[in-house]
Amino acid sequence: MIVFQGERIVRYKKQGAGMTQPISVIAKSLVRERARTGLSLAEVARRAGIAKSTLSQLESGNGNPSLETLWSLCVALDIPFARLLEPQVNKTQVIRRGEGTKVVAEQANYQAILLAACPPGARRDIYLLLTQPGADRISHPHPPGSVEHIIVTQGRARVGLTSAPEELGEGDYICYPADQEHVFQALEPDTQALLIAEQN
Repeated sequence: MIVFQGERIVRYKKQGAGMTQPISVIAKSLVRERARTGLSLAEVARRAGIAKSTLSQLESGNGNPSLETLWSLCVALDIPFARLLEPQVNKTQVIRRGEGTKVVAEQANYQAILLAACPPGARRDIYLLLTQPGADRISHPHPPGSVEHIIVTQGRARVGLTSAPEELGEGDYICYPADQEHVFQALEPDTQALLIAEQN
């Protein structure tokens, strides 16, 4: 939650967490999104209608930007406003078969394990992957903020960011930021998996 006083941010609260300084979140987001576009500091500042020195300060974690300045930067970077204010899912998470927090029914032999909650406003598409060993399936980065979830249902596979893939077996789960290059390689014949593609 971003809290404004007038037109200035006064504090930031992530759900379930304590208060922290919002400028650190904004600074990391600005650096990340400008690197994604490949634009120079001067060009983003020009498009946003602000001084280059102002943008430099914000990327360094200094300053107290107004709502209008943040909005202008989002337009210049072609991103939704929320992406500038929320920390990005930027790491891989693996849950092995049998791990995770279980919720058990009282009257039936039924267990549920939450692997990942869906962020508000996100869209998820579900695919069944039918794969065979051979060449790696390399995927180029998807739109910013994209996340992929994979559950191996049969066989084994090497999955995740091309820089650090994980080997998964049946029942293993992985999620990773799909706005970076990623890979899927079947390690056994007739490997199958569920792919949940998430976009904001």
